[in-house]
Amino acid sequence: MAAKGAVLVVGAGDATGGAIARRFARAGYAAVCTRRELSRLEPLLQQIRAEGFEAHGFASDARLEAEVIQLFETIEKDIGPLEAIVFNIGANVNVPIRETTERVYRKVWEMAALGGFLAGREAAKVMAPRGRGTIIFTGATASIRGGSGFSAFAGAKFALRALAQAMARELGPQGIHVAHTIIDGAIDTEWIAKNFPQRHALKDQDGILNPDHIADAYFMLHTQPRDAWTHELDLRPWMEKMA
Repeated sequence: MAAKGAVLVVGAGDATGGAIARRFARAGYAAVCTRRELSRLEPLLQQIRAEGFEAHGFASDARLEAEVIQLFETIEKDIGPLEAIVFNIGANVNVPIRETTERVYRKVWEMAALGGFLAGREAAKVMAPRGRGTIIFTGATASIRGGSGFSAFAGAKFALRALAQAMARELGPQGIHVAHTIIDGAIDTEWIAKNFPQRHALKDQDGILNPDHIADAYFMLHTQPRDAWTHELDLRPWMEKMA
């Protein structure tokens, strides 16, 4: 059975990004996943294929324009038309302001803001002529509120949110759904389990975000009718304080 088209997950990690790729694959899309190291994608790709679905992996640095352009050209040429793209780069760094170097600030901005621009621009180039497509940018609490030690992260995430707003205004009338999500809370990952065991223990009370449930919300955004598009969606556990 031919795929419905392709979904690109930029930053298909072991939790949220991987869950999004699996969700779209189960719905019949060819899942295209990227990380900077291809070997780290293999477990995810094998899992999707073992379930009988299509998956492709690419080593790609989202900060490098030439690599991003080549990635989109390859997908469109060899895999299928991109129906959705999810930009899911984290860049969550906590450094006191007096210890934040220019290199740290620039790197975080490049990962979370510049990378989003490059991916969003290339997505618009292939989607606009077809008059359809979904572009989703993963944000965080830091997208709307700066916190102590998060000057670089909040600056980059604020910029990504502004990019999403501007793109939504421009591309919506062209048939492209641009959405920004605010993930406000801890996610069920090995990193949270190791570094914040008390928080992870709330999993049994639905107190942290389940990556599969986040993925369901992303797929819902993709399938929304265009007379009722959501631009910004915030997701948080029931016991999490409002951002």
